[in-house]
Amino acid sequence: MSLKTVYVVDGTRTPFLKVKGAPGPFSAADLAVQAGRELLLRQPFAPSDLDEVIIGCAAPSPDEVNIGRVIALRLGCGNQVPAWTVMRNCASGMQALDSALANIQRGKADLVLAGGTDALSHAPLLFSDAMTLWFSRWMGAKTLTQRLGLIKQFKPAYLKPVIGLLKGLTDPVVGLSMGQTAENLVYEFGLTREQLDSYSVRSHLRAVEARQRGAFSAEMAPLVDKSGQYYTEDDGVRADSSLERLARLKPVFDRPGGSITAGNSSQVTDGAAVLLLASEEAVQRWQLTPLGKIVDSEWAGLDPSVMGLGPVHASTPLLQRQRLGLEDIDLWEINEAFAAQVLACLAAWNDEQYCQKHFGISAMGKLDEQRLNVDGGAIALGHPVGASGARIVLHLLQALRQRGLQRGVATICIGGGQGGAMLVEALYDTDQEITP
Repeated sequence: MSLKTVYVVDGTRTPFLKVKGAPGPFSAADLAVQAGRELLLRQPFAPSDLDEVIIGCAAPSPDEVNIGRVIALRLGCGNQVPAWTVMRNCASGMQALDSALANIQRGKADLVLAGGTDALSHAPLLFSDAMTLWFSRWMGAKTLTQRLGLIKQFKPAYLKPVIGLLKGLTDPVVGLSMGQTAENLVYEFGLTREQLDSYSVRSHLRAVEARQRGAFSAEMAPLVDKSGQYYTEDDGVRADSSLERLARLKPVFDRPGGSITAGNSSQVTDGAAVLLLASEEAVQRWQLTPLGKIVDSEWAGLDPSVMGLGPVHASTPLLQRQRLGLEDIDLWEINEAFAAQVLACLAAWNDEQYCQKHFGISAMGKLDEQRLNVDGGAIALGHPVGASGARIVLHLLQALRQRGLQRGVATICIGGGQGGAMLVEALYDTDQEITP
């Protein structure tokens, strides 16, 4: 059975808002609803014409467990449109796109809203196991004497909260935080602190330049909070970023001699990105003009302690299957979890020993950094975990179209030791027909 072509019709994302020590003004569902509303209002079909809604989210709140369904209902899709939630850590948004891709390819759906969202500022504070055990005994106590005894056993240390976000960013299998896995890559590939900081400055400056020329305007859906305040831009981008400023920051994960700092890591943020995927039949029925199409996708697993190399392990077999080399891709979007992680990916592709060991091939060569994250990345824009995989696909298509280019790869590393990649092709308004 031949698979159907899958088109990306349109997409929007919210501004990415940096976490500033307190819950932000929007829940994860709020973010996706505002992005989705903007997207659906400019379509010729009603929300109820969608076949399904698929949303990636790494940290939904307890009252938004199947957040995909919550979002679909709030968007007015109606009771009859099924909706579901996926979770693949940093690639949750890309997984939502891939799930939509699979259903459309197989003829199970024609028109799908897919993407991702996360409000990491709302990550919960948790009780420790000791506090939870004490509280369960308190609730089970049946007499005053029993409760007085428990009061005597209570320790103030029980009230020290467990930060849910930090717990979630630590791999339970290898016992390393995501930052520590990045430090492993610094060591393995001999990267320097100056290289990491230099890459990070470039991310900010590219984002500033892209914003000035309106590179994000076609994909951005402004947010409005309950007090009427507008949010129109990513608030973590720094025009004053410099090597001197970043050099003053202390290592976070490997003190005192480490290289990973807050300045050369992705920013913890709240944000959402949603896309409309459609079959050729839906494109023709609704006379849609797609941004492009998803040609192929790939997932890979690797050692969790070097999870940042996931883009290499996912993109390499994808390129081999399509008989393409690094130089055949016009633009690359590698999600910037850490500067070290991106630079390690570039080093791995250019390392004969690494490519032979893991893929049985010669080194793929040096990726042209003028084609990489041309408008900045998560170090400058932020990394709302559930949304990032969808954002890089959306922006890749926009960046290709803005430059008159065709082929791109969006790829992302995944906590737990995985990688995801999507090959896309841009389409243009001047195209006379859509062909599978």
